[in-house]
Amino acid sequence: MGIRERKERHKENLKAQILEAAKRLFVKEGYAATSIRKIAAEIEFSPTTIYLYYKDKSDIAYALHQEGFLLFRERLAVLELVEHPFERLRAMGRAYIQFALDHPDFYEVMFIMREPMDYLETHHPEQDWPEGERVLDGLFQTIHACQQAGYFNDIGTQEMAILSWNVVHGLCSLHITGHFRSIAEKCAPHQDFKKDSLLEDVFQAYMKVIERMK
Repeated sequence: MGIRERKERHKENLKAQILEAAKRLFVKEGYAATSIRKIAAEIEFSPTTIYLYYKDKSDIAYALHQEGFLLFRERLAVLELVEHPFERLRAMGRAYIQFALDHPDFYEVMFIMREPMDYLETHHPEQDWPEGERVLDGLFQTIHACQQAGYFNDIGTQEMAILSWNVVHGLCSLHITGHFRSIAEKCAPHQDFKKDSLLEDVFQAYMKVIERMK
């Protein structure tokens, strides 16, 4: 390996360390409480080193946002092979939930933190939401295919897509923040709640409801 290749690998490794440290701090301490100095201390480098790669804290947040969506799209790509549109929609919901369970820190940066969207509005006002739009396009296409197969034809494609996303996102957010656990623990004596499978049970119930919209 030549000198140039070694320098490039060192650069990429350092950027990865910066992003990983920032992600931990954003989730643990919150975006506002996280500073470039804290991120630098986490990886034992000077703040000046971080500024060589990222302009500011919002630049780091958006880089994490992009990295998370790259991982997410890789999971969704294989679902294009699911032929039946409603089963593909079900598989997309499951993939979304599993991603949130596997990567709650990325999920928070991608779908809960406001800062990456603020970064877009400030630095790229001509763009809407390129990362999210690529994922939503796949959802819109799947919903449209479902409608062509006879499902939920009395609802607009965009409205049904946003409704489906909101339901699954709500389930993931409640789970990640611990609200599901709290609900199950407090209501279990009075309701037929299964704490360990509440997320899956509610998702299945939602899919049964929309499957009947035919």
